[in-house]
Amino acid sequence: MRIFLTGATGYLGSAALDAFVRAGHEVTGLVRSREQAERLAARGVHAIVGSISEPKTYKKAAAGFDGHVHAAFEYSDRGAAADLTAIETIMAAARPGAVFLYTSGVWVLGHQRTPVDETATVNPTPMVAWRPDHERRVLEAGRARVRAIVVRPGIVYGGARGIVSDLFKDAANGLMRLIGGGENHWPLVYERDLGELYLRLVTTPDAAGIYHATDEGDERIADIVEAIAACAATRPEIRRMPLEEARTKMGPYADALALDQLVRSPRARALGWTPTLRSVTDNASRLMKEWRRGQQVEG
Repeated sequence: MRIFLTGATGYLGSAALDAFVRAGHEVTGLVRSREQAERLAARGVHAIVGSISEPKTYKKAAAGFDGHVHAAFEYSDRGAAADLTAIETIMAAARPGAVFLYTSGVWVLGHQRTPVDETATVNPTPMVAWRPDHERRVLEAGRARVRAIVVRPGIVYGGARGIVSDLFKDAANGLMRLIGGGENHWPLVYERDLGELYLRLVTTPDAAGIYHATDEGDERIADIVEAIAACAATRPEIRRMPLEEARTKMGPYADALALDQLVRSPRARALGWTPTLRSVTDNASRLMKEWRRGQQVEG
């Protein structure tokens, strides 16, 4: 298949790119800099330099593909607007019957203290209050012209980027902060497993609608922090930060990190998707080594 991929050098986009390339698909990646384009070219991947918030930089180039995977996000005050612009631009460029896969996230579900699947009613934390509307737009378009898929990844781990990797960095720097008591559960997914799900969804002809992507490990953040601390060369201090203090310092991001969520992925598993890792806690030493290798590469 010929795939158009936004965020091809981002954390989630890189996982998708690796899966598509391993499977022999032809990928064209949208990236933000010439340096990133050169890195893709070295792998034999065609790249377009542009910004999801500027349709003129990629609208024509996005036409004619078998599948479109939107994995980019602009981390700025205009992030939500840029995301909507990308959805509208790519769907307008997509030919009838093509696949459009949109990356959302489990934070749209809000607190879920009993296990929920893809049929759950959304209750987004303020940081992503705009996302359910974007999901709806994608799915409505799917009823009209494309095979539309919405993926809600859990918190992604592995490598040198992402929220969990920040915990490894904090451990290495000697101070880990824990919002509240740490009794809340994070739904998680290993980056390579997420990439494999992207591949499976795009290449399965009848895959459509909402899919959760979690390892179903139901890990408490306190256990994750403790396991990572135990792997550090020198044990870091673990400081518990009251939620109100965290909100003052981090804004809505604090509420997102404090979510207590038990999330299931039955629709993904029905396609034969099986996560290869199901625990940060049980694999902390391995993941610490991945993080260190990733730091060297990033450096």
